[in-house]
Amino acid sequence: MPYRSRRDIPAYTRWHTRRLSGALRLILVGLLLLATACSRDETAQPIDMSVREDVAILPEAEQVLTYAYLPQFSHTVSFQRHHLMIRYLEAQTGLRIRQVFPDTFDEHMRMVGQGSIDISFSNPLIYVRMAEAYCTRAFARVIEANGRERFRGEIIARSDNPAVQQLADSRGKRWIAVDPASAGGYLYPLGHFLANGIRPSDFSEIAFAPGPGGKQEKVILAVYAGQYDIGSVREGALEVVADKVDLGKIRVLARTQWYPGWVYAARTDLDPATIASVAAAMTALDVDNPEHRRILENAHMTAITPATDRDFDTVRELWQRVGTVQHRCAAPVAPNPVAVSGLRER
Repeated sequence: MPYRSRRDIPAYTRWHTRRLSGALRLILVGLLLLATACSRDETAQPIDMSVREDVAILPEAEQVLTYAYLPQFSHTVSFQRHHLMIRYLEAQTGLRIRQVFPDTFDEHMRMVGQGSIDISFSNPLIYVRMAEAYCTRAFARVIEANGRERFRGEIIARSDNPAVQQLADSRGKRWIAVDPASAGGYLYPLGHFLANGIRPSDFSEIAFAPGPGGKQEKVILAVYAGQYDIGSVREGALEVVADKVDLGKIRVLARTQWYPGWVYAARTDLDPATIASVAAAMTALDVDNPEHRRILENAHMTAITPATDRDFDTVRELWQRVGTVQHRCAAPVAPNPVAVSGLRER
């Protein structure tokens, strides 16, 4: 029966026609691709799909060693101080190392506990807390830029504040500290206040620097702006803001006693051979070597020496006097990786 128009064609017939024409188009496209893929001078090569090779992809944790500087200063300062150190360690150990940037002291500790930070560079209070909670292992400590193995905290005020002329004037005043987990910026000054008969209840307010990173700077700026009467920072922090404020308007009311310096520590389950390799490279840095001097000066150090957990007992004892120590780490004490690598105390 002839159809006078497309409308008269049964629906199933139109569907089959479209299906056939689509199939023909696919065949033509396939032939065209085959013709362009193989020139007249080439022949198609058979592929044996039964032959295959498995390619192993290492997990990220095995490919990259993570390194973090406790965020006492801004992330920019953290990067500027440590990127040369990281490049040096990569070259010396053959390991891939990536610097990560926790926003807060608590986040730094938590990331170590979670295994997200392999190598931690922190103040001794943070180290002691991580050692108690997560069995973190100290393996090196730094000699500061001033040549000392120890450091201390400073209690500061505006030099033109008539109500705060000496440490005893702190009673009834507003105190801003770096962080509850800061050694030079809180624990050491707190111990100094207690030793001088000034208790936390004697202050009208105790506050901590807000937000992520840059906490030392924030304390100084808050005192400089008159938002708080006194502040506490680690010695040397004032130099970081020398281009932002008139340091002549800041008075150091007191300095605390000396305590052990900053410490390098590894998460509890990091391969001891990896720790020994990193420790060997760090302690090999020699300030008399011009290339090494650049790395050390950039990081505000003069040397890195071997360390063990016992080196930080004085900090642990202070923490026990002024705070609550929770002994949760039950893992066995690992051998000192420095001893394993044959390193000796300088």
